[in-house]
Amino acid sequence: QLNATAFDVKSDVSALQKIRDMGGLELVMPGAFAATGDCDAAEFAGRTVVEFNLTGESITLPTGLAGDYNAMTFSEQIPGPTLRVTQGDVVKMTLTVPDGEATPHGNDMHASQVTAVPTFGAVRPGTSKTYCYIAEVPGVYKYHCSGVN
Repeated sequence: QLNATAFDVKSDVSALQKIRDMGGLELVMPGAFAATGDCDAAEFAGRTVVEFNLTGESITLPTGLAGDYNAMTFSEQIPGPTLRVTQGDVVKMTLTVPDGEATPHGNDMHASQVTAVPTFGAVRPGTSKTYCYIAEVPGVYKYHCSGVN
């Protein structure tokens, strides 16, 4: 199947037939993502580990206009705390959701290059979730609430 693909059939009218003749196309994503964010991975040995502990907490913020805003935060901050690491460091990120929170929180860090499911996922009230990754690519990256799976 070719979905959401621009195809100029005027330049090569037989292109679709050639694809059919060879059995179609299989589009494969490169293996860019680690299977999990397992903190016991052998490739972490000998690296600096930077621990980053966050709490997923709901707070009420005054809007200054009409009423308040109920916000899901990381460690009661918007935006959440800044994590600074050196390229090659291991980031060990733990998200804790205190008892009494109305909803689960989650965490997604695109730069981590680990699979989102099941690594991030929902962290239920009264529990914590930890994952690790190597900060391989330099730059500035956001992390954000991933909600509930």
